[in-house]
Amino acid sequence: MDNAMNFSRHFLIAMPSLVDPIFSRALTFVCEHNEHGAMGVIVNRPLGMTLSSLFEQIDIELHRPDMGALSVHFGGPVQTDRGFVLHTPLGSWQSSLAVSDEMGLSTSRDVLQALGDGEGPDQVFLTLGYAGWDAGQLENEIAQNSWLTVEADPQIIFNLPPEARYAAALGLLGIDIAMLSKEAGHA
Repeated sequence: MDNAMNFSRHFLIAMPSLVDPIFSRALTFVCEHNEHGAMGVIVNRPLGMTLSSLFEQIDIELHRPDMGALSVHFGGPVQTDRGFVLHTPLGSWQSSLAVSDEMGLSTSRDVLQALGDGEGPDQVFLTLGYAGWDAGQLENEIAQNSWLTVEADPQIIFNLPPEARYAAALGLLGIDIAMLSKEAGHA
């Protein structure tokens, strides 16, 4: 795969013309993109569930009062019965993908248990499910003007409320949401 087409650690910002109900107005963080495809998590779709209530459901006591009210999000349509924890620092958990030198995406229970024990990563973002693309699919969707891309600022994920993330990602490109049109064109 051409390195110029690697969208790892980028935001995918859904264009207004993307009407698929799952991805309409979605902001997706791409965790990995290679010759086999891409995977990421939608970061602006809270499920109406808190970390505290999720931990009750999975029978782990949460001894991190600073994280109890955090929202659990819909991360995408793949494996919606499974939790994905985007976190900093990277750490060394049983099942993790190193997204960067500072950030990981973990799916193992040990990261949740560490949070429950009052330890674990400093910053966490938890989703149920993820978004996935087959080889060449994401590049094709970008060529069809379904997505804008920009290098991600993790602080948008970890420090802004879900409803502010889409506009903040557009702001990284210097675009106001009112500037977007449903019509696409090619020069």
